[in-house]
Amino acid sequence: MRSLLSLPLFLTSALHASALPKQPKPEPTPLEKGPLPLVIWHGLGDDYGNNGLKHIANLAQQVIPGTYVHLIHIGDSTSADREATFLGNVTTQLEEVCAQLASEQILSTAPAVNALGFSQGGQFLRGYIERCNNPPVRNLVTLGSQHNGISSFQACSSTGDWLCKGAEALLRLGRWSAFVQSRLVPAQYYRDPEEIDQYLAYSNFLADINNEREVKNKTYKENLSKLNKFAMYMFEQDLTMVPKESAHFAEVNATSGVVTPLKNRTIYEEDWIGLKQLDGQGKLDFKTLPGEHMRFSDEDLQKVFEEYFGPVELGDGFVAEDVRGGSQHVLSG
Repeated sequence: MRSLLSLPLFLTSALHASALPKQPKPEPTPLEKGPLPLVIWHGLGDDYGNNGLKHIANLAQQVIPGTYVHLIHIGDSTSADREATFLGNVTTQLEEVCAQLASEQILSTAPAVNALGFSQGGQFLRGYIERCNNPPVRNLVTLGSQHNGISSFQACSSTGDWLCKGAEALLRLGRWSAFVQSRLVPAQYYRDPEEIDQYLAYSNFLADINNEREVKNKTYKENLSKLNKFAMYMFEQDLTMVPKESAHFAEVNATSGVVTPLKNRTIYEEDWIGLKQLDGQGKLDFKTLPGEHMRFSDEDLQKVFEEYFGPVELGDGFVAEDVRGGSQHVLSG
């Protein structure tokens, strides 16, 4: 029990302490700002050694200094990577890419990455987000990607390209067979509204990541809806990709030509993969570029980089390094 003689001294000390000015709270240390790493997945007929792709990587670094760029690849050589754009099981390829990004030191230690997909690389990156998302993607930008599939196959640009010609022949002859669906890449995002039953039954890739089957995968919606931005670019004069409106998730009636925009489709109304949620938060952007499929200028890309891949607060002392160089770009898609 405290002595009565000590109370006055105790009270005096307490009153004196309460009269002292309060010490200001220390200001929080501002987080370091810098660019996130950028992963790029190229399109059909290209490879990670393409000079055009290297030029784009260099351009990203020029526009957003300090950007580390990772060019996604399948296999250990440029020839294997190009072959994989035509031949292979997309599900298996995605598993390889998931492991590739998760094991890359700079990517795996970053708070997040940005992603840029050209043509079919766009829907494959979306598949990565839905199925893996480790490291997580902050902003996804796709250019001329077949998010709602294709209803016609792209003709080969060169008569001497036997890899493309062989794939084209198989696609036209047996697109819904198990053999083709597990081996021919473009068949795995083929979607003809007039063959919707076959598509839902046999599609190896697109019907799954679009959550179009009766049983929905909740993880796909959860992962995609975590994006900060999802920007989809359509080429206004695109004759290579049929229908071109697939780049915006629209559906086109092949007979009447009537276009059903995404917001009028069930995939949006019932929010199967989180697009409605993103849109409601102002995170879903519908963009267009003039010209044909995969024809764009450095100025076009510069605007994309500035809008979607600029510096963010990083924290934890994260520092990315630059990728090596390249020259002018010519992408197949």
